[in-house]
Amino acid sequence: IFRHFKFPKPSPEPPMRTTMDITAYKLAERYVGVEEVPGSKDNPAVLAMLKLDADWPQHDETPWCSAFTNWIAWHLRLPRSKSLMARSWLNVGEKVKLGKSRVGFDVVVLWRGDPDGPSGHVGFYAGHTGSRIDILGGNQGNAVNIRSYPRHRLLGVRRLYG
Repeated sequence: IFRHFKFPKPSPEPPMRTTMDITAYKLAERYVGVEEVPGSKDNPAVLAMLKLDADWPQHDETPWCSAFTNWIAWHLRLPRSKSLMARSWLNVGEKVKLGKSRVGFDVVVLWRGDPDGPSGHVGFYAGHTGSRIDILGGNQGNAVNIRSYPRHRLLGVRRLYG
């Protein structure tokens, strides 16, 4: 049956990659859509993020924006806060002005509640326009997504690499 069929020559193997171009932002994008499970059940992915740096969380309702940021940094062996407190990221990496921020390895820290209080929010810089800052982060409406926040809540931008 196949004696008259000419098989195509196999294409040469692509060269072996010795490096991989990936940013924290690109890796974080892969998690878009991960969300808390409502009610008494929990999302094991969110719990894994929380338990990377703390033993005590038992439920995915625990604030997990910093856990998500640590999770991504841990996978890429980047500096990380090792804390579930969003403001802990103000001590990680290199300080960057918002105007010099870029998508890739920059982390944005915002205040939440009281500008001088302990609460905050953290995620990866996704851009800014006028009075808004876009963040790719976890625990934004109980999920990983991109959300826009008021620029006046900015506490700092930190560059983890580059």
